[in-house]
Amino acid sequence: MKKLLLSVMCLVLGAALFGAVSQSSDIYVSQSTGKKKGPGTKEAPFKSITDAVKKASPGDTIHIAGGTYVGMLGASEIIIDKAVTLVGSYAPDFSTRDIAKYPTLIQPTNDKNGTKGIGLLTLKPPAGPGPDLVVDGLVIDQSFMNSYHDVKGKPEGVETGMWLEPPSKGSKDAFASAKSYSIYKETQNRFEGNVIIRNCIISNAGNFGVNISHYKGEVKILNNVFVACRMESCEVSCSSAAAGDVKAEFANNTVLFTWSRTDDLGDMGYGFRCMSKVTSDIHHNIFGLNVYAGVGNDKGDPKTKNIKLDNNLFFLNKKADVTAVKSPNILYLRVDSDEFEDMADFPGMESVEDNVSLKDPAVFKGAINEAYLTAFLNVSYSEKVDYDENSPANLFRSAMGMNKVGKIETKVSMYANRYPLADVYKLFGAVTGHGAQAFR
Repeated sequence: MKKLLLSVMCLVLGAALFGAVSQSSDIYVSQSTGKKKGPGTKEAPFKSITDAVKKASPGDTIHIAGGTYVGMLGASEIIIDKAVTLVGSYAPDFSTRDIAKYPTLIQPTNDKNGTKGIGLLTLKPPAGPGPDLVVDGLVIDQSFMNSYHDVKGKPEGVETGMWLEPPSKGSKDAFASAKSYSIYKETQNRFEGNVIIRNCIISNAGNFGVNISHYKGEVKILNNVFVACRMESCEVSCSSAAAGDVKAEFANNTVLFTWSRTDDLGDMGYGFRCMSKVTSDIHHNIFGLNVYAGVGNDKGDPKTKNIKLDNNLFFLNKKADVTAVKSPNILYLRVDSDEFEDMADFPGMESVEDNVSLKDPAVFKGAINEAYLTAFLNVSYSEKVDYDENSPANLFRSAMGMNKVGKIETKVSMYANRYPLADVYKLFGAVTGHGAQAFR
């Protein structure tokens, strides 16, 4: 009898614990109508995302109305330290969602760069297994955080001059550009749940748009628009020792105008970059107008990768549609070349099927900012060397045992200029079947 009673008690306790774990709550946030103390209901929302995260338990859903949001004490970084679901771009009454009409904006201004963190949205869920961490329907834009030159590298019709590498800054700015990631998850974080980023806009990033280092689990980057990010629009890497612990799905994203690392347009500028030990499924995306390549598969050990590259649309990527390693060389491949399908025979490539180049540019008419596009297609970089080894100054330096010197004058027609956010919204649903579809 005692054994039976003990068994029943264990079953009841187990059911209670399961219910406590599986039950989740809805928390509401509104920058315009909320208050710091909430309590986080639809009728009395929190004012900040940070306060909502403090109250939340793992698995809870935080609904965020349109507005501009900042971190603790007005900092530019918002830290998500629990595995929660963030759902943004709600109307003030939370009745409907529309990212163009009611955007949930993380859009710091330049005067907040003194408070910058590594990311604008930094993901720090606890180590070990957990529920999904989801970011859905947020607009993360660094266009007013960056510093741009007043006149240099400013083509006709483009809002700003060129992006300025720190420590340089424009005459009207308090700080240099922040070089922050838009969404960041640090290498030392050992979370083993899934990370999902969907229906978001990532624009004008001073550093990578999305940089996720994951320990174990799946990373899904779905139905997002990336525009005018520097270096890489998205990278998913594996921080565990074993290949295959991290699976990345990059699907139905529109990735345009990813800029190089420096203004000489010499290296980087990838839409999505494949990393060692990650199983990557890259499909139904649009990769266009990137300075280096739409997809980069030129870093790390290809034998530890497992990559599917299927049903993507490529156009006007400057260096290549895809970079790939065929030891010991890096190949620069176009989707319409004979070698493209042969990538399926390379180490680490699982499949390369049904990728296409854009046949009708008119599909983007009215969706891509015309002045920015025109300037990008004509972008140029030049150097002018002024060196006279027999100049009086150099003869004097030589006599004193000093190196002779000269001047190098560089000129770039544009570089990582601000892309207007108002035009980024137009890219959802621009091409049926490829890229980000209508916001949902």
